[in-house]
Amino acid sequence: MNTNTQTIQGILSIAALLCLIVGFFNLFSPEINDFLYHRVFYVLIGASFFFQAPTLTNKNFLYPMYAAAALCIIGAFLPPDSKFISIKTIGLFAGVILSIFNRPRPVRR
Repeated sequence: MNTNTQTIQGILSIAALLCLIVGFFNLFSPEINDFLYHRVFYVLIGASFFFQAPTLTNKNFLYPMYAAAALCIIGAFLPPDSKFISIKTIGLFAGVILSIFNRPRPVRR
């Protein structure tokens, strides 16, 4: 994995986590909390999935990871009353599942 890609992905993940914490604990006004918790978080996670996709060891997961990233980012820009708003959550879960199944298997002796 490229060091620059790891750095970018790490920064995006930490920023997403901060958005999640700020939104959960309502540290700012309701408008800012909503923006961070329901929009910026999903954009950052989607970007993180986008940078993670080329580094996957199983290349069969490459395009599904890009799709998960796209669902997160597109879903973040949908209006809150849209019937398709759940695609951002689907993208989040898909990306997390793909990340988990991509972990290297420990070598048993």
